[in-house]
Amino acid sequence: MVIRGHKMGPMKIVVRVPNWIGDSILALPSLLSLGKNYPQAEVWILSKPWVKDVFSPDLPVSGLIPLPEDNGIKSLRRMARRLHEQAFDLSVLLTNSFASALLFSLAKIPERWGYATDGRGLFLTKSVRVREEERAYHQVEYYLRLLSGLGLKTFPPDIRLTVTAEEKAESRNRLLRAGIDLERPLVLLNPGAAYGPAKRWPAERFARVASALQKDKRAETAIIGSADEAGIAESVTSSMEIKPVVFSGQTTLRQLLGLISQASLFVTNDSGPMHMANALRVPVVAVFGPTDPAVTRPFHPPSAILKKDAACWPCFYRKCPYDHRCMTSIAAEEVADAAKALLP
Repeated sequence: MVIRGHKMGPMKIVVRVPNWIGDSILALPSLLSLGKNYPQAEVWILSKPWVKDVFSPDLPVSGLIPLPEDNGIKSLRRMARRLHEQAFDLSVLLTNSFASALLFSLAKIPERWGYATDGRGLFLTKSVRVREEERAYHQVEYYLRLLSGLGLKTFPPDIRLTVTAEEKAESRNRLLRAGIDLERPLVLLNPGAAYGPAKRWPAERFARVASALQKDKRAETAIIGSADEAGIAESVTSSMEIKPVVFSGQTTLRQLLGLISQASLFVTNDSGPMHMANALRVPVVAVFGPTDPAVTRPFHPPSAILKKDAACWPCFYRKCPYDHRCMTSIAAEEVADAAKALLP
Protein backbone atom coordinates (compact mmCIF):
# COMPACT_ATOMS: atom_id res chain seq x y z
CA MET A 1 0.00 0.00 0.00
CA VAL A 2 1.41 3.39 -1.02
CA ILE A 3 1.34 6.22 1.50
CA ARG A 4 0.20 9.42 -0.15
CA GLY A 5 2.61 12.32 -0.05
CA HIS A 6 5.50 10.12 1.11
CA LYS A 7 8.89 11.85 1.06
CA MET A 8 12.04 10.40 -0.51
CA GLY A 9 13.99 7.86 1.55
CA PRO A 10 12.81 5.04 3.81
CA MET A 11 9.26 5.37 5.08
CA LYS A 12 9.02 5.82 8.85
CA ILE A 13 6.23 4.11 10.78
CA VAL A 14 5.48 4.51 14.48
CA VAL A 15 3.30 1.95 16.28
CA ARG A 16 1.59 2.82 19.56
CA VAL A 17 1.61 -0.46 21.47
CA PRO A 18 -0.65 -1.29 24.44
CA ASN A 19 0.18 -0.19 28.00
CA TRP A 20 -0.04 -3.65 29.57
CA ILE A 21 2.80 -6.15 29.26
CA GLY A 22 0.50 -9.02 28.32
CA ASP A 23 -1.33 -7.01 25.66
CA SER A 24 1.98 -5.86 24.16
CA ILE A 25 3.09 -9.49 23.87
CA LEU A 26 -0.19 -10.39 22.17
CA ALA A 27 0.38 -7.49 19.76
CA LEU A 28 3.71 -8.89 18.54
CA PRO A 29 2.21 -10.81 15.57
CA SER A 30 0.62 -7.60 14.31
CA LEU A 31 3.88 -5.74 14.66
CA LEU A 32 5.66 -8.42 12.64
CA SER A 33 2.91 -8.49 9.99
CA LEU A 34 3.13 -4.72 9.65
CA GLY A 35 6.87 -4.96 9.07
CA LYS A 36 6.37 -7.60 6.37
CA ASN A 37 3.93 -5.30 4.57
CA TYR A 38 6.55 -2.56 4.54
CA PRO A 39 9.89 -4.39 4.44
CA GLN A 40 11.90 -1.30 3.49
CA ALA A 41 10.37 0.94 6.16
CA GLU A 42 11.72 1.93 9.54
CA VAL A 43 9.28 0.66 12.19
CA TRP A 44 9.44 2.39 15.57
CA ILE A 45 7.61 1.53 18.77
CA LEU A 46 5.94 4.04 21.09
CA SER A 47 5.34 2.51 24.51
CA LYS A 48 5.12 3.09 28.22
CA PRO A 49 8.53 2.63 29.93
CA TRP A 50 7.53 -0.53 31.80
CA VAL A 51 6.65 -2.32 28.54
CA LYS A 52 9.71 -1.51 26.43
CA ASP A 53 11.87 -4.49 27.48
CA VAL A 54 9.26 -6.91 26.12
CA PHE A 55 10.52 -6.01 22.65
CA SER A 56 13.61 -8.16 22.22
CA PRO A 57 16.65 -6.80 20.36
CA ASP A 58 16.15 -9.40 17.60
CA LEU A 59 12.81 -7.90 16.53
CA PRO A 60 12.85 -5.99 13.21
CA VAL A 61 12.36 -2.65 14.96
CA SER A 62 14.39 0.48 14.23
CA GLY A 63 13.88 2.14 17.58
CA LEU A 64 11.75 2.58 20.67
CA ILE A 65 10.35 5.81 22.03
CA PRO A 66 9.26 5.77 25.69
CA LEU A 67 6.09 7.64 26.62
CA PRO A 68 6.16 9.78 29.76
CA GLU A 69 4.25 8.43 32.73
CA ASP A 70 2.64 11.86 33.12
CA ASN A 71 -0.56 12.07 31.05
CA GLY A 72 -1.08 15.83 31.42
CA ILE A 73 -1.65 18.19 28.50
CA LYS A 74 1.85 19.73 28.76
CA SER A 75 3.43 16.31 28.60
CA LEU A 76 1.19 15.42 25.65
CA ARG A 77 2.29 18.52 23.72
CA ARG A 78 5.97 17.87 24.44
CA MET A 79 5.61 14.31 23.19
CA ALA A 80 3.77 15.51 20.08
CA ARG A 81 6.65 17.92 19.27
CA ARG A 82 9.16 15.12 19.69
CA LEU A 83 7.23 12.83 17.36
CA HIS A 84 6.84 15.62 14.82
CA GLU A 85 10.61 16.12 14.77
CA GLN A 86 11.03 12.43 13.90
CA ALA A 87 9.08 13.03 10.65
CA PHE A 88 7.02 9.86 10.71
CA ASP A 89 4.94 9.11 7.62
CA LEU A 90 2.50 6.66 9.18
CA SER A 91 1.23 5.93 12.67
CA VAL A 92 -0.65 2.77 13.67
CA LEU A 93 -2.59 2.64 16.92
CA LEU A 94 -2.94 -0.76 18.57
CA THR A 95 -4.48 1.06 21.53
CA ASN A 96 -8.13 2.11 21.63
CA SER A 97 -7.84 5.34 23.61
CA PHE A 98 -8.84 8.84 22.58
CA ALA A 99 -5.57 10.30 23.91
CA SER A 100 -3.34 8.09 21.74
CA ALA A 101 -5.09 9.29 18.56
CA LEU A 102 -4.96 12.89 19.75
CA LEU A 103 -1.21 12.58 20.29
CA PHE A 104 -0.56 11.46 16.71
CA SER A 105 -2.84 14.21 15.41
CA LEU A 106 -0.97 16.86 17.40
CA ALA A 107 2.29 15.40 16.07
CA LYS A 108 0.97 16.06 12.54
CA ILE A 109 1.77 12.57 11.32
CA PRO A 110 0.22 12.45 7.82
CA GLU A 111 -1.34 8.99 8.12
CA ARG A 112 -3.00 7.88 11.38
CA TRP A 113 -4.61 4.43 11.35
CA GLY A 114 -6.53 2.61 14.06
CA TYR A 115 -9.83 1.27 15.31
CA ALA A 116 -12.70 3.77 15.35
CA THR A 117 -13.24 3.53 19.11
CA ASP A 118 -13.61 5.95 22.00
CA GLY A 119 -14.92 8.76 19.78
CA ARG A 120 -11.55 9.36 18.14
CA GLY A 121 -12.50 8.94 14.47
CA LEU A 122 -11.93 12.67 13.86
CA PHE A 123 -8.20 12.22 14.49
CA LEU A 124 -7.74 9.16 12.26
CA THR A 125 -7.09 9.34 8.52
CA LYS A 126 -8.09 5.70 8.10
CA SER A 127 -10.14 3.71 10.59
CA VAL A 128 -11.70 0.29 11.09
CA ARG A 129 -14.98 -0.19 12.92
CA VAL A 130 -15.25 -2.84 15.61
CA ARG A 131 -18.18 -5.18 15.21
CA GLU A 132 -19.66 -6.44 18.46
CA GLU A 133 -18.83 -10.08 17.73
CA GLU A 134 -15.17 -9.17 17.24
CA ARG A 135 -14.87 -8.21 20.88
CA ALA A 136 -15.01 -11.92 21.74
CA TYR A 137 -12.02 -12.79 19.55
CA HIS A 138 -8.67 -13.51 21.10
CA GLN A 139 -6.64 -10.33 21.57
CA VAL A 140 -4.08 -11.58 19.03
CA GLU A 141 -6.82 -11.79 16.40
CA TYR A 142 -8.23 -8.40 17.43
CA TYR A 143 -4.93 -6.70 16.60
CA LEU A 144 -4.49 -8.65 13.36
CA ARG A 145 -8.04 -7.79 12.26
CA LEU A 146 -7.12 -4.13 12.50
CA LEU A 147 -4.40 -4.67 9.90
CA SER A 148 -6.61 -6.72 7.60
CA GLY A 149 -9.34 -4.10 7.94
CA LEU A 150 -6.81 -1.52 6.81
CA GLY A 151 -6.15 -3.56 3.68
CA LEU A 152 -2.84 -5.05 4.83
CA LYS A 153 -1.79 -8.69 4.62
CA THR A 154 -1.54 -10.61 7.87
CA PHE A 155 0.54 -13.70 8.60
CA PRO A 156 -0.02 -16.73 10.85
CA PRO A 157 0.65 -15.58 14.43
CA ASP A 158 3.62 -17.06 16.25
CA ILE A 159 4.36 -15.31 19.54
CA ARG A 160 7.92 -15.78 20.72
CA LEU A 161 10.13 -13.94 23.17
CA THR A 162 13.85 -14.60 23.21
CA VAL A 163 16.34 -14.69 26.06
CA THR A 164 20.04 -14.30 25.32
CA ALA A 165 22.60 -16.91 26.32
CA GLU A 166 23.99 -14.41 28.84
CA GLU A 167 20.55 -13.84 30.36
CA LYS A 168 19.99 -17.59 30.65
CA ALA A 169 23.35 -18.11 32.32
CA GLU A 170 22.70 -15.26 34.75
CA SER A 171 19.31 -16.76 35.64
CA ARG A 172 20.75 -20.24 36.21
CA ASN A 173 23.43 -18.81 38.48
CA ARG A 174 20.82 -16.82 40.37
CA LEU A 175 18.71 -19.92 40.93
CA LEU A 176 21.74 -21.92 42.06
CA ARG A 177 22.76 -19.20 44.51
CA ALA A 178 19.23 -19.34 45.93
CA GLY A 179 19.71 -23.04 46.66
CA ILE A 180 17.50 -24.40 43.88
CA ASP A 181 18.44 -27.83 42.53
CA LEU A 182 18.21 -27.46 38.76
CA GLU A 183 18.18 -31.23 38.30
CA ARG A 184 14.61 -31.14 39.62
CA PRO A 185 11.62 -29.59 37.83
CA LEU A 186 11.27 -25.90 38.66
CA VAL A 187 7.73 -24.56 39.19
CA LEU A 188 7.32 -20.80 39.21
CA LEU A 189 4.28 -19.35 40.96
CA ASN A 190 2.78 -16.03 39.95
CA PRO A 191 0.11 -15.31 42.61
CA GLY A 192 -0.20 -11.61 41.78
CA ALA A 193 -1.89 -9.64 39.00
CA ALA A 194 -1.20 -5.98 38.38
CA TYR A 195 -4.77 -5.33 37.22
CA GLY A 196 -6.15 -5.83 40.72
CA PRO A 197 -7.25 -8.33 43.38
CA ALA A 198 -10.25 -9.55 41.38
CA LYS A 199 -7.85 -11.47 39.11
CA ARG A 200 -5.95 -13.07 42.01
CA TRP A 201 -6.67 -16.63 43.07
CA PRO A 202 -6.33 -16.98 46.88
CA ALA A 203 -2.70 -17.13 48.05
CA GLU A 204 -3.28 -20.12 50.33
CA ARG A 205 -4.41 -22.16 47.31
CA PHE A 206 -1.21 -21.36 45.46
CA ALA A 207 0.54 -22.66 48.59
CA ARG A 208 -1.42 -25.92 48.51
CA VAL A 209 -0.63 -26.44 44.84
CA ALA A 210 3.06 -25.77 45.43
CA SER A 211 3.18 -28.15 48.38
CA ALA A 212 1.50 -30.89 46.33
CA LEU A 213 4.05 -30.48 43.54
CA GLN A 214 6.92 -30.50 46.01
CA LYS A 215 5.63 -33.77 47.45
CA ASP A 216 4.41 -35.61 44.34
CA LYS A 217 6.84 -34.30 41.69
CA ARG A 218 9.88 -33.42 43.85
CA ALA A 219 9.56 -29.96 42.35
CA GLU A 220 11.56 -26.92 43.31
CA THR A 221 9.30 -23.89 43.74
CA ALA A 222 9.82 -20.15 43.51
CA ILE A 223 7.56 -17.09 43.49
CA ILE A 224 7.84 -14.16 41.09
CA GLY A 225 6.07 -10.81 41.09
CA SER A 226 6.51 -7.09 41.50
CA ALA A 227 7.65 -5.30 44.64
CA ASP A 228 4.02 -4.39 45.32
CA GLU A 229 3.20 -8.11 45.39
CA ALA A 230 5.76 -9.05 48.06
CA GLY A 231 2.96 -9.31 50.62
CA ILE A 232 1.14 -11.83 48.43
CA ALA A 233 4.32 -13.91 48.23
CA GLU A 234 4.55 -13.84 52.02
CA SER A 235 0.96 -15.06 52.24
CA VAL A 236 1.87 -18.03 50.03
CA THR A 237 5.03 -19.02 51.88
CA SER A 238 3.62 -18.54 55.39
CA SER A 239 1.55 -21.73 55.27
CA MET A 240 4.13 -23.92 53.54
CA GLU A 241 6.50 -26.33 55.25
CA ILE A 242 9.10 -26.14 52.45
CA LYS A 243 9.40 -22.45 51.68
CA PRO A 244 9.65 -21.39 48.02
CA VAL A 245 12.36 -18.94 47.02
CA VAL A 246 10.83 -15.48 46.63
CA PHE A 247 11.96 -13.25 43.75
CA SER A 248 9.11 -10.74 44.03
CA GLY A 249 10.40 -7.21 43.51
CA GLN A 250 13.94 -8.44 42.81
CA THR A 251 13.98 -8.61 39.00
CA THR A 252 13.88 -6.34 36.01
CA LEU A 253 11.61 -7.41 33.17
CA ARG A 254 14.54 -8.97 31.29
CA GLN A 255 15.71 -10.79 34.44
CA LEU A 256 12.20 -12.08 34.95
CA LEU A 257 12.17 -13.42 31.40
CA GLY A 258 15.44 -15.18 32.16
CA LEU A 259 14.00 -16.84 35.28
CA ILE A 260 10.85 -17.92 33.48
CA SER A 261 12.94 -19.44 30.69
CA GLN A 262 14.42 -21.87 33.24
CA ALA A 263 11.05 -23.08 34.53
CA SER A 264 9.43 -26.45 33.87
CA LEU A 265 5.97 -25.06 34.68
CA PHE A 266 4.36 -21.69 35.35
CA VAL A 267 1.29 -21.53 37.64
CA THR A 268 -0.39 -18.16 37.37
CA ASN A 269 -3.34 -15.83 37.34
CA ASP A 270 -4.38 -14.10 34.11
CA SER A 271 -1.51 -11.61 33.88
CA GLY A 272 1.40 -10.27 31.86
CA PRO A 273 3.89 -12.88 33.16
CA MET A 274 1.45 -15.59 32.01
CA HIS A 275 1.95 -14.39 28.43
CA MET A 276 5.69 -14.08 28.97
CA ALA A 277 5.85 -17.75 29.96
CA ASN A 278 3.66 -18.78 27.03
CA ALA A 279 5.82 -16.81 24.59
CA LEU A 280 8.85 -18.67 25.97
CA ARG A 281 6.96 -21.96 25.47
CA VAL A 282 6.98 -22.79 29.17
CA PRO A 283 3.91 -24.90 30.06
CA VAL A 284 1.30 -22.73 31.77
CA VAL A 285 -1.48 -23.49 34.24
CA ALA A 286 -3.67 -20.38 34.37
CA VAL A 287 -6.50 -19.58 36.79
CA PHE A 288 -9.13 -17.24 35.32
CA GLY A 289 -11.74 -15.30 37.23
CA PRO A 290 -13.45 -12.11 36.01
CA THR A 291 -11.83 -12.12 32.55
CA ASP A 292 -12.59 -14.23 29.48
CA PRO A 293 -10.06 -16.93 28.48
CA ALA A 294 -11.39 -16.75 24.92
CA VAL A 295 -9.91 -13.25 24.73
CA THR A 296 -6.75 -13.41 26.86
CA ARG A 297 -5.84 -17.08 27.31
CA PRO A 298 -2.27 -18.26 26.61
CA PHE A 299 -2.20 -18.30 22.83
CA HIS A 300 0.06 -21.31 22.23
CA PRO A 301 0.08 -24.78 23.76
CA PRO A 302 0.97 -26.28 26.16
CA SER A 303 -1.39 -24.72 28.67
CA ALA A 304 -4.29 -25.60 30.97
CA ILE A 305 -7.06 -23.14 31.82
CA LEU A 306 -9.07 -23.32 35.07
CA LYS A 307 -12.29 -21.32 35.08
CA LYS A 308 -15.70 -21.67 36.73
CA ASP A 309 -18.97 -20.12 35.67
CA ALA A 310 -20.59 -17.42 37.77
CA ALA A 311 -23.81 -15.47 37.21
CA CYS A 312 -21.91 -12.17 37.37
CA TRP A 313 -19.20 -13.22 34.88
CA PRO A 314 -17.55 -11.55 33.07
CA CYS A 315 -17.31 -8.36 35.09
CA PHE A 316 -13.77 -7.02 34.52
CA TYR A 317 -13.82 -5.37 37.95
CA ARG A 318 -10.46 -4.70 39.55
CA LYS A 319 -11.90 -5.59 42.94
CA CYS A 320 -14.81 -7.99 43.40
CA PRO A 321 -17.77 -6.27 45.16
CA TYR A 322 -19.31 -9.64 46.07
CA ASP A 323 -17.84 -12.97 47.25
CA HIS A 324 -15.28 -13.57 44.46
CA ARG A 325 -17.01 -16.86 43.63
CA CYS A 326 -15.51 -17.07 40.12
CA MET A 327 -12.11 -17.62 41.76
CA THR A 328 -12.91 -19.22 45.10
CA SER A 329 -14.90 -22.00 43.40
CA ILE A 330 -11.69 -23.26 41.76
CA ALA A 331 -10.20 -25.85 44.11
CA ALA A 332 -6.48 -26.22 44.77
CA GLU A 333 -6.74 -29.92 43.91
CA GLU A 334 -8.00 -29.11 40.40
CA VAL A 335 -5.09 -26.80 39.73
CA ALA A 336 -2.60 -29.27 41.22
CA ASP A 337 -3.93 -32.06 38.97
CA ALA A 338 -3.61 -29.82 35.89
CA ALA A 339 -0.07 -28.92 36.94
CA LYS A 340 0.97 -32.54 37.43
CA ALA A 341 -0.35 -33.41 33.98
CA LEU A 342 1.92 -30.78 32.40
CA LEU A 343 5.04 -31.50 34.45
CA PRO A 344 7.53 -33.92 32.90
